Amino acid sequence: MSAMCVEDETAKFFWLVGFTMKLLKLMAFGVVLATAVAPSTTAAACGNVSITEMNWASSQIITEVSKFLLEQGYGCKVKKVPSATTTAVASLAETGKPDIVTELWLNSTGDAYAKMAKKGKVEALADVLSPGGVEGWWIPQYLADKHPELLTMKGVLANPQLVGAQFNNCPDGWGCRIVNDNLIKAFDMSGKGIKVFNHGSGETLATSIAAAYKDKKPWFGYYWGPTAVLGQYKMAKVKIGEIDQKIHSGNQNKENSNPGISDFPPAQVLTVVTAALKKREPAVAKLMSKVSFDVDVMNGVLAWRKAKGASAEEAAVRFLSTESKIWGAWVSDDARKKLSALIK
Repeated sequence: MSAMCVEDETAKFFWLVGFTMKLLKLMAFGVVLATAVAPSTTAAACGNVSITEMNWASSQIITEVSKFLLEQGYGCKVKKVPSATTTAVASLAETGKPDIVTELWLNSTGDAYAKMAKKGKVEALADVLSPGGVEGWWIPQYLADKHPELLTMKGVLANPQLVGAQFNNCPDGWGCRIVNDNLIKAFDMSGKGIKVFNHGSGETLATSIAAAYKDKKPWFGYYWGPTAVLGQYKMAKVKIGEIDQKIHSGNQNKENSNPGISDFPPAQVLTVVTAALKKREPAVAKLMSKVSFDVDVMNGVLAWRKAKGASAEEAAVRFLSTESKIWGAWVSDDARKKLSALIK
């Protein structure tokens, strides 16, 4: 390792130590502030609230920001529930929990969510990503520049070797996994010479793109935005086909005996709460109806997190420390006073 690399790694180490200390001080001060509030006042302000901790980066940051605002601004006791799109929807249908689902991609929820919404069991409060998310199948831009025919599925299926004869699929539990599996079947991908690699996590999916870019090798698969990956690596979207909302809706259901071909429509990404939570904690629902991240802002936070090797909690502190004008417009006057005393 060169001296420059040693210096860079040393600087990064001390930066992380310093930032972690700042984070611990901030959280410790928050605990002191919370315990200083009279029990009766805290109980009246807010009770127990459960919120999803999805297994991808942007949702984790949204959850950490929301958790901090709820605990330190509103006096809530917040419980994070590890989850994913399909498991969150299933849990809402079966148990009515968790209270809050952050970053729910509506076009990956199937019929189950629509049925609950129609019955009034859940309610969408906000477009948590503005103007929305993007999903699709991608190849690296350097591959598209060399082989522009790969920008359509017709070209990919005619030249499987040019994309490495492999499709990089979503992890199990993600809503995109069901859609992808149906599209894979509709295209008869295995019959056309393309094997499917089902990633075990979002981290390995992202790493596969980074590895391909490093050696300028073929890569073909699913990805979405906002993400640090799409900000860091230039990718070209493959046209799956025309957007057909009826076909896409059908492809969101696991038990689809006759899947069709439709591209991913622009994604509405929501914060969803249960009707019970909205009735029990109206102030919480009001806050969550205002929590919305501009996609460019979120891409910036994600890129910062990746560059620093930071945790979701540290990325949340970074956002809260640098974007007071944004979150300050979300919270009540009383919560803003409490939070402003914490966040300098």
